[in-house]
Amino acid sequence: MQVLNLNNMALRTTNPTATPAWEQLNAQFNSLVKSNMQQMFAQDPGRAERFSIRWNDFFVDFSKNIVDDGVMQSLYALAEQCYLTEAVEQYFGGEPINSTENRAVLHTALRSSTTAISVDGYSIDTQIQQAKTSMRNLCDEVISGSRKGYSGKPFTDVVNIGIGGSDLGPAMVVDALQFYKNHLNIHFVSNIDGDHVAEVLKKINPETTLFVIVSKTFTTQETLSNAETIRKWFLESASPNDVQRHFVAVSTNLEKVTSFGIHPDNIFPMWDWVGGRFSLWSTVGLTIALSVGYDKFTELLEGAAEMDEHFRTAPASENIPLTLALLSVWYNNFFGAESHAVIPYTQYLHRLPAYLQQGIMESNGKSIDRAGKKVTYQTGNIIWGEPGTNSQHAFFQLLHQGTKLIPADFIAFLEPLHGNQDHHDKLMSNFFAQTEALLMGKSAEVAAAEMRSAGLSEERIAFLTPFKTFEGNRPTNTILIRKLSPFTLGALVAMYEHKIFAEGIIWNIFSYDQWGVELGKQLANNILAEFNQTRNAAHDASTSQLIRQYCESKNGSNSLKLP
Repeated sequence: MQVLNLNNMALRTTNPTATPAWEQLNAQFNSLVKSNMQQMFAQDPGRAERFSIRWNDFFVDFSKNIVDDGVMQSLYALAEQCYLTEAVEQYFGGEPINSTENRAVLHTALRSSTTAISVDGYSIDTQIQQAKTSMRNLCDEVISGSRKGYSGKPFTDVVNIGIGGSDLGPAMVVDALQFYKNHLNIHFVSNIDGDHVAEVLKKINPETTLFVIVSKTFTTQETLSNAETIRKWFLESASPNDVQRHFVAVSTNLEKVTSFGIHPDNIFPMWDWVGGRFSLWSTVGLTIALSVGYDKFTELLEGAAEMDEHFRTAPASENIPLTLALLSVWYNNFFGAESHAVIPYTQYLHRLPAYLQQGIMESNGKSIDRAGKKVTYQTGNIIWGEPGTNSQHAFFQLLHQGTKLIPADFIAFLEPLHGNQDHHDKLMSNFFAQTEALLMGKSAEVAAAEMRSAGLSEERIAFLTPFKTFEGNRPTNTILIRKLSPFTLGALVAMYEHKIFAEGIIWNIFSYDQWGVELGKQLANNILAEFNQTRNAAHDASTSQLIRQYCESKNGSNSLKLP
């Protein structure tokens, strides 16, 4: 196996397809590709227990996957042959594993309470603790009502202004922890679409609203446009001096933030060793802490910290994030499955799939390996999903009888938060039934027998049988958690973070940059200058045509006639 060590890189560069384990997995795939999980269960009474992991309040059953003991052993061997153990220590130890930006990846440090960590020779512990103290102080003042707006009234609403990781993470967690929220009403503004900010402004009172602007550079177009629009709206009722009472910022650009009117005491730091899509644990999580109180925010961090320790220390066969990552590699690279569904059976987690879309696809949607060469194999999955049982009435038809193999994570909680056992029994019966149906399917014989019992004619039965037959053999992971709490939510999110990391190491890509996000931004700025007639640029014929359509409409044309 060829291994390249580049001097400016913390992580080794390996070709996973050149490892002995990959070769073994290829052979195992060829022997298993037509296997039936129904037969696997029938022939192995201990399969379910052996392919399950218990950890704290988590129970993960991955037995409904097209794997056997040999495949799992080869997958764990693949991780070792790609030097995952070494990479994990570099990850947690603050090595600059984000090599294209020469940065460490230390969102894990934000929730660690015991480990002293240095970046570039400097301890970051003090910075983290100071930021946490500032967050707690603001939260306590706003929630208690001791901090008031310009008219002397306590705050009733908080508006988070950000985009990407500065929006998706906090918004997902705030929704997930609604059961634990306090009296503050939380709103999010992210889209550059003016309708988004306009609708939020309709719901709030400038006298009683705190605005949290989240932008590392304080130059992000969407965030700054929305912040300026909100500031202008605010000043229709208040004075410029009142901005410092109602606006706080999470940013590194002190000059731009203070020129906006925000007092230096109301600026919370961000660090380049925390990527945006992994930043909810940092000061970016200020809106989360305002929503549920700082103590509950601490519980969120503690849950993530325990999952960090589990991922770092658990043996491979008992390691939840690693096992889930390896199963994704198995389906992505050997079965050719391009997408993965995430289906939480709780309305509280309705934004989890969207959050994971960014986390997974922005991280591992890469086609260049760590040596700067084009990969010759598939990398990131397409992530999608919706809560059950809503999704059962939408896309489950494709899961059950479509032509595509789509592995899926089913997530549920054993205890309902509001105690409505009748509703929860019905929810959980659907949860268990769907994974069983995806596994077992329904044979033509069973379908025909059911119709015969219903009194249908043999002619009708013959016609309908193919439509009522389910092949089954569709893979799922079942993630059962005791109860949704800040602690278990933190652990769940961290589980997916480490899954992302493990996949990236095996695929030999850099998971923590996002250069693919930048090109569209650059072109958008060029086109915006054209709208303002300050720049002319060459475009392809299609784009030129579309820009003309927009400009004609903007200038008073009442049609969409072709140029």
